[in-house]
Amino acid sequence: MSVTTEPKPHENGLVETIKVILQALVLALLVRTFLYQPFNIPSGSMKSTLLVGDYLFVSKFSYGWSQYSLPYAAIPFSGRIMGSEPKRGDVAVFKLPRDNETDYIKRVIGLPGDRIQVKRGLLHINGEAVEVEPAETFAERGRFGQTKRLAAFKETLPGGVTHTILRETDEGYQNNTPEFVVPAGHYFMMGDNRDNSQDSRFLDAVGFVPAENLIGKAQVIFFSIEEGATPWAFWTWPWEIRWSRLANLI
Repeated sequence: MSVTTEPKPHENGLVETIKVILQALVLALLVRTFLYQPFNIPSGSMKSTLLVGDYLFVSKFSYGWSQYSLPYAAIPFSGRIMGSEPKRGDVAVFKLPRDNETDYIKRVIGLPGDRIQVKRGLLHINGEAVEVEPAETFAERGRFGQTKRLAAFKETLPGGVTHTILRETDEGYQNNTPEFVVPAGHYFMMGDNRDNSQDSRFLDAVGFVPAENLIGKAQVIFFSIEEGATPWAFWTWPWEIRWSRLANLI
């Protein structure tokens, strides 16, 4: 006579728990691989739109998928799958063309065929100066706790996207450039903190960004903590989290 031993209740519960955890991990991996990827902001080149300590979600499906938008370029192929063009004014994450590995985040300023030039700090697109008007000064906390104020301007790009830029001077190469003609299949990217951004104005450092280097469009800030604070030190969150930035659309 054979005897069948039924699993104990706690064993059934453990198996179900493991199944749920595995399913959640697989779902999270699929979402991160194909839909949304988290990024954090390590520099001030996109102030005041994005600050050091911001954590945001980037939608990979916005521009379709390329080998660079998949983990570690796991599937080498050229071009984009179900690709769509970014709009002027989008804030986008891309792989630095110089090494195809480093992640950068900038604003899309020039589309294929556009002529881009900066004259005395004023952006020109296709021979026309973009609309700029003064905005409330941008205040930030300095290294020693002092308040630092920077000149801010509202810039309206062709197509109607309005955003805030920071500008400290009209001098220097980055504020007086030659005219750049954006090649087919490429984009011209600039940081909103115009005097403190390494972007497409510097051809040897960034230059024109190929369409396949685009990873996705920045969508929403899901977490933000003061510059220099430790994100995992949750006991400091009540004082260090920038509560007003949470869930802000980009």
